[in-house]
Amino acid sequence: MKVKIFDYEDEKDLEEDINDFIEGLQGEVIDIKYQVSVGVFSEEQVFCFSAMIIYHEK
Repeated sequence: MKVKIFDYEDEKDLEEDINDFIEGLQGEVIDIKYQVSVGVFSEEQVFCFSAMIIYHEK
């Protein structure tokens, strides 16, 4: 069993990279854990979109 971590400031970038990873995977996805966090710096909001894919390689 292996894991792959993704971390982006934009959800579309996260989505694209996860789809590319799954498309090229020579194995089976077991689970995907998804998380969003937000922070405030001065008057700016900073978002962090992350995911962990748990998978088996063949």
